[in-house]
Amino acid sequence: MAAAKGACLNHVSRESTDIKRLAQFYIDVFGFEQVESPKLEFETIWLKLGSSLYLHLIERDPNTKLPEGPWSAMSAVADPKKLPRGHHICLSVSNFDSFVQTLKEKGVEVHEKTQPDGKTKQAFFFDPDGNGLEVSSQSPVQ
Repeated sequence: MAAAKGACLNHVSRESTDIKRLAQFYIDVFGFEQVESPKLEFETIWLKLGSSLYLHLIERDPNTKLPEGPWSAMSAVADPKKLPRGHHICLSVSNFDSFVQTLKEKGVEVHEKTQPDGKTKQAFFFDPDGNGLEVSSQSPVQ
């Protein structure tokens, strides 16, 4: 039996040296909207997509290198073909093909693949700070 009851995703956070640039990327590409965030001792921008997905963008502390972010990589990871087995977050979109075309028009390098079932298309790419993203043509199975 799980220790947590009623667990659900609250938010995803990303650190950045330029949270304004990163926020604009998520607003332009996915349609996130900026919502009120608390006044902390470091800069933050909170974004919301739909009714339940929150993204917290946090000013990077240059004195800390967290183990899971692109900041801790031994060398630059620029190949989206590596993302299916790497750290990434995934969002589903209903307009997959036109969404991927828009990414390409914006100059974003995209790695596309299809699940073995032939039904689910996937696109892997990086945000401006090197965080891995996946976009899927289907919503997760409930």
